[in-house]
Amino acid sequence: MSRTRTALLAALALVAGASGTALAVVPGDVGISAIPCTVDYKVQNDWGTGFTANVTITNNSAAKSSWAVKWSYAGNQKVTSGWNAKVTQSGTAVTAANESYNGTLATGGSTSFGFQGTYSGTNAIPATFTLDGVTCNVDGGTGPTDPPGPTDPGTGTKVDNPYSGAKVYVNPEWSANAAAEPGGSRIANQPTGVWLDRVAAINGAGGKMGLRAHLDEALKQKGSGELAVQLVIYDLPGRDCAALASNGEFGPTDIDKYKTQYIDPIAAILADSKYASLRIVTTVELDSLPNLVTNVSPRNTATPNCDTMKANGNYIKGVGYALNKLGDVPNVYNYVDAGHHGWLGWDDNFSTTVQTIKQAATAEGATVNDVHGFITNTANYSALKEPYYTINDSVNGTSVRESKWVDWNRYVDELSYAQAFRQEAVSQGFPSGVGMLIDTSRNGWGGSARPTGPGAKTDVNTYVDGSRIDRRLNTGNWCNQSGAGLGERPQASPAAGIDAYVWIKPPGESDGASSAIPNDEGKGFDQMCDPTYTGNPRNNNHMSGALPNAPLSGHWFSAQFQQLMQNAYPPLP
Repeated sequence: MSRTRTALLAALALVAGASGTALAVVPGDVGISAIPCTVDYKVQNDWGTGFTANVTITNNSAAKSSWAVKWSYAGNQKVTSGWNAKVTQSGTAVTAANESYNGTLATGGSTSFGFQGTYSGTNAIPATFTLDGVTCNVDGGTGPTDPPGPTDPGTGTKVDNPYSGAKVYVNPEWSANAAAEPGGSRIANQPTGVWLDRVAAINGAGGKMGLRAHLDEALKQKGSGELAVQLVIYDLPGRDCAALASNGEFGPTDIDKYKTQYIDPIAAILADSKYASLRIVTTVELDSLPNLVTNVSPRNTATPNCDTMKANGNYIKGVGYALNKLGDVPNVYNYVDAGHHGWLGWDDNFSTTVQTIKQAATAEGATVNDVHGFITNTANYSALKEPYYTINDSVNGTSVRESKWVDWNRYVDELSYAQAFRQEAVSQGFPSGVGMLIDTSRNGWGGSARPTGPGAKTDVNTYVDGSRIDRRLNTGNWCNQSGAGLGERPQASPAAGIDAYVWIKPPGESDGASSAIPNDEGKGFDQMCDPTYTGNPRNNNHMSGALPNAPLSGHWFSAQFQQLMQNAYPPLP
C-alpha cells in the first residue's frame, strides 16, 4: 500500500512553499495549531492506467456543518467514481463535497473519502488543497513508485502490519483459566482475542473485565514497546442466522440498537486519546456475511433466518457501519471475516463472498480503505497446511477434487485459501496492501491420530482420508470438535500475504452447549453441538463430531482444553 508523509510543523511553511506546496498559517501562531487544516492524499492502488486514492481531511479551525475540498491535477487524471463524498471534476479542477451523513467536521476532527480515477503518463500528487476556500498543508508525499515513507502522523500510528514488531495483549482472565488447568501454564501466556459478544461485555458483566479495563491492562503490558490488542466485534442484528448456538441479543430488525447501543460506545472508547499508543485489531462480525452467500434461497442449505437477513440488508448495513465508525479511529485496524476454505472454497462461493464483503465495506459511509485485511478460520478447525496431499494430486486418473472429503473444493487447507482470498479481494478493488490473519487456535490436529505420510493410493478416497491431518467427519462440522488440537502459536508475518497467525478464539472456550441451557446471553441450542446429531445439508448429513457435556458458547470447557493441549501440533513441551 502506498503511503504518504504529512508535515505538520508551521516552521516548514517556507520550505514547502518553495517546492510548490502551500501551507496556510495563522499570523502570530506557531506549531500544529497554526495550520487551519491538513489534507492527506494517498494513492492506494495504481495499475498504470488507473488508480484508487483515499483523502483524509483534518479541520483545525472552527467546527463545520458542511465542507468542500478542492484541488487541481497537473496531469490528465480523471475521477470516474467516488465514495463517502460527492466528487466532481471540471477540467483539471476537482471538488469533493460532503455527503448528507458526514457534513459535520468538529474542531480537530477528521473525515475521509475515496475515489477511483484514470490517467496516462504520470500520476503526480496534487500540489495544493483547499478546505472551504482556505489553503491547507499537503504531504511531502511518496508516490506509488517511491519507497515507503515513515509512519504518517496525519493518520495516527498506522503501520502496514500491526503485529510486526509488537507484543500482543494477553487477556488475564483467559490466562488465569488456562493456568488453573493441569499443564495449562505452558500456554497461559499466549495472546488471545477479547470477545465483545453483547452490549454488556463493553462495560463488563458477571464480574468480567469490560473494554476499558482490558485497554488499561494493555497499556500496562505495553511498556515502552509496541502492543497490539485483539478485539472481536460480534453482535449483529440476527447474528449467525445459520448457527443457533451463537445467536445474539439483537433481533433481525434491531439495526439502530446495534449502531447506538453497541458500535457507538465501542468506537467512543477506542477513540479515547489515552489508548492512542495501542494497535487495536478488530475482527469484524464473524460468520454472518458468508451466510448471505451459502445459506440463502434457492440453495438447499438455506435457512429462513438467513433469507430474512438477506432481504432486510441489516448484515450489510451493520458491517458497513462498524467499519466506518471503527475505521475513523486512527489506531484501529479492521479485519473482516472471510469464513474458511471448507465453507467458501468452492467456485460458486469464493468470488461471490468477496463481492458481498465489498458491498458491506462500501455501505453506511464505509470505504474499502476502512478494511485493513481479512481473517479466516476464526473459531474453526480447518488445517493450516495439509502436508501429505495437494489439490493437484490424482489417483488412478481421478483428481482429489472428486473425493468425498474435498468434494470439488478448490482448496484443501487454510493457508492456500487465505492467500488466494487476498488476491481475489485486491482484484475486486480492495487496497493492494491488505493482509490476512489465520486463526490457528484449534487447527493443529496432532496426537496419535495424525498421519505421518500420504495415504495408500488404492483409490482417491482412501488416499485423501489416509493423508489428511484434519480428522473431522466433514469440513462443515464446527462445534467443539473431538480430536482437535492447538495449532501454530501466534506469530507475525509467517507467510506471504499473512499478517499473523492468531488465537482469536480462546482455546478452552466452548463453541456451544451440547444440550439446551437456559441463559440471559441470547445463546440458543444448535444441534451441531449435540454429539448424537446426524447432520444436515450443510455438513453433508454427517454426525456432528462434537464433544459431549459442553457449556454455553464462550464458557470454559475444561475437557476440551485438555484435549487441545494433548493434541497440540506443534506439540507442547
